[in-house]
Amino acid sequence: MTTGTDHTPRPAGAGPASLPSRVAATRVAWAWVALSSLAIAVYAVVPYLTASLADLSESGVGLAGNYDERPAVVQAAFYAHIVAGGLALIAGPFQFWRGLRDRHRSVHRWIGRTYLAAVAIAGVAGLVMAPFSEAGFAGLFGFGALAVLWLATGWQAYRAIRRGDVPSHRAWMMRNFALTYAAVTLRMWLGVLITVQALPGGEFEFEAAFANAYAVVPFLAWLPNLVVAEWLIRRRGLPSFRLTMGTEAISGSRG
Repeated sequence: MTTGTDHTPRPAGAGPASLPSRVAATRVAWAWVALSSLAIAVYAVVPYLTASLADLSESGVGLAGNYDERPAVVQAAFYAHIVAGGLALIAGPFQFWRGLRDRHRSVHRWIGRTYLAAVAIAGVAGLVMAPFSEAGFAGLFGFGALAVLWLATGWQAYRAIRRGDVPSHRAWMMRNFALTYAAVTLRMWLGVLITVQALPGGEFEFEAAFANAYAVVPFLAWLPNLVVAEWLIRRRGLPSFRLTMGTEAISGSRG
């Protein structure tokens, strides 16, 4: 939901010759994030809108078996989470499309409002779901912390733009979307961890391999994302987190 022109300082030593390659790399990265977000939104949401949890559970689809016999409020939270989370995944990348932000500010604002509303719904639903996670205590604390941070960073992004602090708004939106993108990285990490267990040299049983992988992804899905987001925030000269005297504090310094 940022407005205005991007005043990101150019890194030292970055001459005109390096600018086209940087622009191309940025476009490729944005395209990857947008397409992977769309793919996971469709993959993760559509099956649950085409059949009941009971039917999907019998077919072994996704998390249907874990939520099939849960209380109605938990099932409602599950549906709210996947639908609103899918909407946030689709809308999020467009918030970082500079052309849209600079040329069509009203569209940028409305997409941003839709995105933050979706995050609020999905985040609250995620808190309801966390105690019932298939990953047990790892899921409770990992996905619970993700939901809390998702809501907190979204709120900070909203507060920043309401007071006209565009740089802080951009930084908080980057952190927030890093958490939204956990829906993508969770599945990437699952694939990597299951594949590693399937390497030659030992017995492989898919359900056991999946359980092993799912025990760590509640944290692995989003912690590295936040590290990358903070690196990008500093690289772009936006207000970043710094460790001072063992306490985390916001630094408003540029660069």
